[in-house]
Amino acid sequence: MSDRYASLISTRPGKALAKRLGLPQPVELRRYSPGDPLLPGPVLVVDGSDPGGDAEGPLTDTVAATLLGWGLDVHRRHTAGEKLGAVVVLLTEVADVADLTAPARQLTGMLRDLLPGGRVVTVSRPAEPSQRPEQAAARQAVDGFLRSLAKELRGGATGNGIVLADGVGPDAPTAQALLRFLLSAKSAFVDGQLLRVDSTAGALPEDWDRPLEGQVALVTGAARGIGEAIARTLARDGAEVVVVDVPAAGEGLAAVANAVRGTALQLDVTAEDAADRIAQHVKARHGRLDVLVHNAGIMRDKLLANMTPDRWDPVLEVNLRAPVRITEQLRSSGVLAPDARVVAMSSTSGIAGNRGQTNYAATKAGLIAAIRSTAPLLATTGGTANAVAPGIIETDMTARMPTMTREIARRLNSLQQGGQPHGPPPRHRPP
Repeated sequence: MSDRYASLISTRPGKALAKRLGLPQPVELRRYSPGDPLLPGPVLVVDGSDPGGDAEGPLTDTVAATLLGWGLDVHRRHTAGEKLGAVVVLLTEVADVADLTAPARQLTGMLRDLLPGGRVVTVSRPAEPSQRPEQAAARQAVDGFLRSLAKELRGGATGNGIVLADGVGPDAPTAQALLRFLLSAKSAFVDGQLLRVDSTAGALPEDWDRPLEGQVALVTGAARGIGEAIARTLARDGAEVVVVDVPAAGEGLAAVANAVRGTALQLDVTAEDAADRIAQHVKARHGRLDVLVHNAGIMRDKLLANMTPDRWDPVLEVNLRAPVRITEQLRSSGVLAPDARVVAMSSTSGIAGNRGQTNYAATKAGLIAAIRSTAPLLATTGGTANAVAPGIIETDMTARMPTMTREIARRLNSLQQGGQPHGPPPRHRPP
């Protein structure tokens, strides 16, 4: 749905008025299209352990070599006034709170030269209870530093962090893939996040524009909204896609299946035989399943004092019990590939709670815990399980929110706007 306020602010009079009144000023974000440059300008690599930022340490060399391999213009030093597409700050050697002062001061001047849609990415180590208090404090301080910095950036720029477990270097395949994602326009609405890399396992794709080439993916709740966008994105990135939704959404589901050149399966995920039907479909059409995305979800908001079983029970069945049961049954049946990726769509409501959403928030919180328990089971064969917790995303579901509630929710995040489930329409390039 359209964001009329953002449209107004994009005009010259609207921008001037918002600035004068101190109102939020959301901007159009840099969105991904295949073939576009990875960054809008050069990338500066900063060694946070060196006050001058000119160190030529092995980690700095490793990161610079990775960026050069992607065809980026990599700088080690910054000249005031030189515009930057991104800044990568290495903070892996932080051992004391005082170690944060030098990189913070270096960034002060660099941020003024960050281009619209630019990126700041920190690379750090996690705080652990076994560490000295000084070291643990310094490492955890990076978390608050980065999240706050992300809220200060303007012009659609974002700040995110990669947290490397001790013993894992920035050349680990997952670390490289994560760095590229955070630098790219694919991460347009990812801001203030610190993502941990615990393993050196994995492999890099041969083609970064089609990293899922040859893989089979299944998405539930795929007839519209976020599910449809996920299906289209997976197909864009090379996957064969199976789209799943309830029979009542059959027409929309068929349209999505045709658009992604995949197959459609009409079923209710709460049905006892849902996992069996999914397994039969996948085995017959594709042989195996490499990616499983649990996106199907419903909302039945009501204050708990007024909650009725017809609002409570369906939400728990669709949002929580179904994905937990389906994942376990598909894993047990062997239809999931040994190195399969399972992704569950949670919500910020499951982390912070939300008024009138005791049912919905309970399911999204439970889903996070279920994924945490599933991850070690898949890890034994090289698979992974992760939960994604979006904020407000502009879909038919959020369109039913009260106007002022939706408007406030749009402005609370650091980018001051609701997320879009999809990127821009593909541009027709001349032959």
